[in-house]
Amino acid sequence: MLMYFSSLTDILPGVGVFRYITFRTGAALLTSGLIVFLFGPSIIASLKVRQGKGQPIRADGPQTHFKKAGTPTMGGLMILSGTVVSALLWCNLSNIYFWVVLLVMLAFGAIGFYDDYLKVTKQSEKGFSGKARLTLEFLIAIVASGVIMHTESTGLALPFVKDYLLNLGWFFIPFAAFVMVGAGNAVNFTDGLDGLAIVPVMVAASSFALIAYLSGNINFADYLQIHYVAGSGELTVLLGAVVGAGLGFLWFNAPPAAIFMGDTGSLALGGMLGAVAVATKHEIVLAVIGGLFVMEALSVIIQVFWFKLTGKRVFLMAPIHHHFEKKGWTESQVVIRFWIISIVLALIGLSTLKLR
Repeated sequence: MLMYFSSLTDILPGVGVFRYITFRTGAALLTSGLIVFLFGPSIIASLKVRQGKGQPIRADGPQTHFKKAGTPTMGGLMILSGTVVSALLWCNLSNIYFWVVLLVMLAFGAIGFYDDYLKVTKQSEKGFSGKARLTLEFLIAIVASGVIMHTESTGLALPFVKDYLLNLGWFFIPFAAFVMVGAGNAVNFTDGLDGLAIVPVMVAASSFALIAYLSGNINFADYLQIHYVAGSGELTVLLGAVVGAGLGFLWFNAPPAAIFMGDTGSLALGGMLGAVAVATKHEIVLAVIGGLFVMEALSVIIQVFWFKLTGKRVFLMAPIHHHFEKKGWTESQVVIRFWIISIVLALIGLSTLKLR
């Protein structure tokens, strides 16, 4: 919104900087971080009063988790609030990609909020019906994919390959929807330890902020020989707001967590990353940069499939971060080592921009 003042340089000297994506990204990051940091304590206090016993703790989980009983959830509301306010202030509100990604994030967040609400009110690990939840997620993702398809091409960019898009035709819609839903649920599986999900999300968001900026700049896109997506650069500002809100949230989510992200945040942030990857034509790169999320999701899929097939478990507990806890790693060891993995994978994913 504030970028519209950039045309008033004759009246308001200095506002011309509002037209620059880099300036607005930094401003969005600082704004969202400040909002979450300032209003976080009051939000946590309110949620604690309203939720009473807080998020239910898995009975079969590591023994160390039982001391977390009473910690409120739905911390994603803090992240979404900071992100939305900051994004509306600093983003170009006439940009279609901005609205598609923002609405996917909010819609997935609403589904996660309802799931958290049911878990807290029933004091049960079982919230929203899995089938109903996935159905709603796919419906949202299909609509978003359709809008992106009519805005951009239906091609799929391949890492390490220049000047080529694999035309998916109408198959682009189910493929793109799968990316969004898969990313949303993969981040959701990762959110199980204090600080475990939010830092890899910020790493992925920062990586895609760079990708969006380069993809949306015709000169950089031509130099790097990646597909140019007109208007996608505006997603850099939105992702800056996400990173800032994530930093603010981490202040309260650092061990021992004062609040959990909950499905409200994890579904929203994962769906957002998936939508950005689709919009920028870097769906495959998302699987690399977000490889930690893929690993967490695969561990659950493998565990369920193998148990139904043989009655035996591959991992001591799924998602895989619990497996390592069961093997004797402390929570901080798991979290920090997984952070390191996410950073390394992000660097590998970003290297695909140049290696062509």
